[in-house]
Amino acid sequence: MKPALSLFVLLLTGCNLAPKYHPPAITLPPNYKEAPGWVAAEPSDAVARGEWWILFNDPVLNELEARVIITNQNVASYRAAYQAARALVITQRASLFPLVNLSGNRSRSIPFENRTSGSGSFVSGAGGALSASSNFMFGIGASWEPDLWGKLSNAVSQAEAGEAASVGDLANAALSAQGELATNYIQLRGIDARRDLLDRIIHDYQRALTIATNKYEAGTVARSDVFQAQTTLNSAIASRQDLDRQRAVLEHAIAVLVGDNPSTFTLAPVAWNPVVPDVPATLPATLLQRRPDIAASERRVAAANANIGIQRAAYFPQITLTAGVRTSTSVMEQLFKASTGLWSFGLSGVETLLDFGARRGQVLQAHAQFDQTVATYRQTVLTAFQQVEDNLAATQVLADVTRSQTEAAEAASRAEAIISNQYLSGIVDYSQVVTAQTAALNTRQTQIQAVINQQAAAVALIQAIGGHWLPQLPDVKQDAGPDTEKKPWP
Repeated sequence: MKPALSLFVLLLTGCNLAPKYHPPAITLPPNYKEAPGWVAAEPSDAVARGEWWILFNDPVLNELEARVIITNQNVASYRAAYQAARALVITQRASLFPLVNLSGNRSRSIPFENRTSGSGSFVSGAGGALSASSNFMFGIGASWEPDLWGKLSNAVSQAEAGEAASVGDLANAALSAQGELATNYIQLRGIDARRDLLDRIIHDYQRALTIATNKYEAGTVARSDVFQAQTTLNSAIASRQDLDRQRAVLEHAIAVLVGDNPSTFTLAPVAWNPVVPDVPATLPATLLQRRPDIAASERRVAAANANIGIQRAAYFPQITLTAGVRTSTSVMEQLFKASTGLWSFGLSGVETLLDFGARRGQVLQAHAQFDQTVATYRQTVLTAFQQVEDNLAATQVLADVTRSQTEAAEAASRAEAIISNQYLSGIVDYSQVVTAQTAALNTRQTQIQAVINQQAAAVALIQAIGGHWLPQLPDVKQDAGPDTEKKPWP
């Protein structure tokens, strides 16, 4: 009795041939090089997926970002991939349980010598009685492959790790699309600000052209002043027209990101809101928890580890248990009587004796694939730290650039006003006015671009650390069982 019980327990539990999994070791610095005094927040995987774009205080951007996770087709593709990965988990879990099938049929047999008469009734060759007969059969069978060597359980683990990786891919795709949308939107609003600036400049240049023309007609200046004023005005108009082209391209890109047709999508100009948000802080160690691409890469390492166990199991025999009951009778009323039933039990095994190294090659391939996923994971971590360091440096330097450009724009505007007054008084010629106008226009546009660069760097840094900390979206919960509903983020 005890040996039978031990065999039964062995059949149920089996053994696991996969190596014990440990996440790949990563050496983490104590702080970021480009921000040694950055105060760490308390991030987590759930809050890393908050609505960070609300920091820009722009209602239109908020509305567009909310649409990305619903209508962006690239995100929809990753969402479908997640659903496929989840379905694979269900399929692999089912392999741990017996497969039960039901069969049944009715057959009718007629002896060869019987034939039909002209009236359609059966007659025998010798004129005897009808001898055709019917037979009814019904059966239930079951087969089960015990997970002796952990092949099936490792397949489930591999599928579950793949599902978790697809969740990370989905989150990363959404974060990428939201970041791209924010960057394009910031650029578009910057162009709106430059268009407003040029509209005012063009108005001033038209006034300057009128003054130069009046002075020429009065005989106080040469005609070249009129030509210079006309040249400056036309150059500003051309720049304004090119901004319309740039804005249209960005508007089309935003339409695709929110899943709309560019032919029907429009964004009305609004007043520029040059908000540069404070970026949330993280510790280097928490970066690994926040970044969805890092999480997805680590789960693929776990899946590759489980695959080693699957390939190792091929060295051992495959055992299958079968059982069934079948009943057969020529009388329908007697089909389910015990006297017509037949029970059967079976045990079969298959073991490969000679494969000329095929199994060894598959195991070696699984180990190589594991090493590849480890290298990919570590490269993903290094790239993440590079992106954080790059954008930390960018945010700090660009803040100084913006301050310098603001001071330069203010100085150039004052210089332009002084030289314009001097020209009206006849102290300077018009070439100096043109030089001052050009310098003032360039510095003002550069000031706007500096703020846009700051905003874009803030978006890039938020993406690099995995998102903002506001807990707006639910985290993905692990299944408590086969009937537990699980919804992916986003």
